[in-house]
Amino acid sequence: MTSETRAPRKLGLIAGNGRFPFLLLDAARAEGCEVVVAAIQEETDLEINERAAADAGVTVHWLSLGELSRLIATFQKAGVTRAVMAGQVKHKQIFSSIRPDWRLAKLLLNLRTRNTDMLLGAVAKVLGDEGIELISSTAFLEPLLAKEGVLTPRAPDEEERRNFDYGLSVAAGLAAFDIGQTVIVAAQACVAVEAMEGTDAAIERAGALMQTLEADASTLERRLTVVKLPKPKQDMRFDVPVIGLRTLETMIRAGASCLAIEAERTLLFDLDAMILRATDANIAIVALPRRY
Repeated sequence: MTSETRAPRKLGLIAGNGRFPFLLLDAARAEGCEVVVAAIQEETDLEINERAAADAGVTVHWLSLGELSRLIATFQKAGVTRAVMAGQVKHKQIFSSIRPDWRLAKLLLNLRTRNTDMLLGAVAKVLGDEGIELISSTAFLEPLLAKEGVLTPRAPDEEERRNFDYGLSVAAGLAAFDIGQTVIVAAQACVAVEAMEGTDAAIERAGALMQTLEADASTLERRLTVVKLPKPKQDMRFDVPVIGLRTLETMIRAGASCLAIEAERTLLFDLDAMILRATDANIAIVALPRRY
């Protein structure tokens, strides 16, 4: 870790769903941090309680998604001055299921646009104003950032390269709107774009559409290429692109043959297992050079 991200004695962990919070928890504990977990009732795996029970250096506090004031009070009472967000919070949760307290309600009313970046950036500012610095979610997990190059034994073929080149142009056009990070392409045609449903659901939607086209004797090539990229001005404190086995299995079911990501700004979980599974399914994975 750099001097800027040297482990604080106490670290606040705002935990979403999936394995990300657990990987970050392990890494932070290995750095000697005491970790105060703010577990989101609508998202966090209950396994986090078992981790706290087995490790005196971990405490867990359960909060609802809209309880911003309680989050701040929890961290301040525990003496937390630096915190990290790890794990997905589904976009539809943020904008539909949320029951905001007075502080979050005020924040929502003042947003210019109701996209994820705007909301989380505003939350980060409120935390900062209360003496809690939100740091990069990759601060403890830099070894898991994708390295540039072809990551699988099979490299993308010419058709797949044309697909992800086209996907890059689509993603660049969408970046300013903060719609999503994933574009699914077949034969240089955009089949699906991620929105509030998330990456895996977007891939499933693309696979279902391709099956329908195939049933209608479409001439569009069946193979899908998945392009998942950070935004040009991606705030690495939240919503960092993450790929793991679950996404790879979704690709296999959807009939995707290639995954293109961006090096240095995409976290890869269970990489060895991913490579074995991709090799077995004849999927190519490539980490493209960082664009910005």
